[in-house]
Amino acid sequence: MTLKTYIDSSEIEANIVGMSRSNLKVIENTYGIMVESHGGAIITNAKDELIISKLEKIFSLLISVAKEKNKITPRDVVYLINLIENNEEENYLKLFTNKKAISYTYNNKPIYPKTLKQIEFIELLDKKDIIFSLGAAGTGKTFLSVAYAVWQLKKGSISKIILTRPAVEAGESLGYLPGDLKEKVDPYLRPLYDALYDTLGYEQTETLIEKQIIEIAPLAYMRGRTLENSFIILDEAQNATKEQLKMFLTRLGFNSKMVITGDPSQIDLNEKLSGLETSANLLKNIQEVGIIRFRSVDVVRHPLVGKIIEAFEGKVN
Repeated sequence: MTLKTYIDSSEIEANIVGMSRSNLKVIENTYGIMVESHGGAIITNAKDELIISKLEKIFSLLISVAKEKNKITPRDVVYLINLIENNEEENYLKLFTNKKAISYTYNNKPIYPKTLKQIEFIELLDKKDIIFSLGAAGTGKTFLSVAYAVWQLKKGSISKIILTRPAVEAGESLGYLPGDLKEKVDPYLRPLYDALYDTLGYEQTETLIEKQIIEIAPLAYMRGRTLENSFIILDEAQNATKEQLKMFLTRLGFNSKMVITGDPSQIDLNEKLSGLETSANLLKNIQEVGIIRFRSVDVVRHPLVGKIIEAFEGKVN
């Protein structure tokens, strides 16, 4: 038994296939099958009925996406496969209907949510004053937070962006690192800089930092301040203690919003337990506080990454 899916448009067929067969290669690598496209049809040599059932869902949904003139990328296919493997594909098309840009890159390309959880995250950013965003690397927590903050700054909704992070990494101490404070701290804040460069460009980012419209500093430097008219992002919050998080959260001033991002599975603290989960649980019933938890299904990376992880975990020979 093989699967043959007919497509009534060469344009839709080309979109599903992808440049240099990139979209089909994702499917082939995931399920260990061959997928061919010609004559207005996509044909696979799949024999397993379960795989065929999944492929039917994949091609049906991709055709629906393509009919709305959305460009399909390998990332879109990887995420769709993730959803189907978890029986969560029901709302996949929501990503492509009523699309609303979160922000724009420095060269004016729109930034859209790429997963359903990212849509949920943006909805929380619109509604809540404090948002805990928890989950693994690769889910877009930091990038989306910075992109949203930049857009609020451009609209004039806030007057300042403050980016901070605990200066804790694998047991190292800032005091033993060379250079002044900025040189000591910058390597820890690199993901935040990268997001700023993507959304503002290098020159504008540096100009806004010089003008102190964008402030980047260690978490300890938040003590004693009241942060008003600001968008404040605490990144890598799994490395903050409960006491540090209390100090940070109580800095919130009027017309400000806070985002606390972290991966509870990547804690570098040695002596004290991370305060991230404790703080999120303590505040979960406060109406103005939102909590979102990204899962492994929301990590959209090259399919080979999944195989590498499985190899390191001893799941493949």
